Amino acid sequence: MTIRTLFVALLVLATFTTSIAQENNAVGKISTRLGDIYILLYEETPHHRESFIQLASSGYWDSLTFNRVIPNFVAQGGCPDTEEGFNNPEYLLDPEILPELKHTYGAVGAGRDANPEKISARCQFYIVQNKNGLHRLDGDYTVFGEVIRGMEVVDSIVHQKRDEKDQPVQDIPLRISILYLSPSEVNDLKNK
Repeated sequence: MTIRTLFVALLVLATFTTSIAQENNAVGKISTRLGDIYILLYEETPHHRESFIQLASSGYWDSLTFNRVIPNFVAQGGCPDTEEGFNNPEYLLDPEILPELKHTYGAVGAGRDANPEKISARCQFYIVQNKNGLHRLDGDYTVFGEVIRGMEVVDSIVHQKRDEKDQPVQDIPLRISILYLSPSEVNDLKNK
């Protein structure tokens, strides 16, 4: 096989792989010491979706934890809340708030400080753990995904012993990877 033939074969393979990734659903897999959580990332919020994929692919969250856990509210991870808010432009993202994407049980949203523009802190995400949803947050925070498997893990995470700042006493590290699954694979994952 010549170098030219090898190059063409690799180019075709790369194109095929990219095509498959674009046709399939992006699913974030969060591995924790308590189990795995699978998140379907919404096409309707492309900037938040791509940001999540980019941060996960770069290993951004691999040294971070679920830093805020509150029963009947959320499991929040990524970066800790800070008194000065989020002001690093590299980690800020314009909101993609859509009325049809609600804060239901298992919804995944982007954290933010109290900025009036509702700009997201792309490094911080939360998972709604309240079984009735958190509809008071609708219209104020970007919902960009939903848990399709592993809510029992989220339920376990929020019930860990925590300190006065709602941080787990024993760290719950994050390992996040991205899977590209066909619609039938997503359905299989939902129904396991």
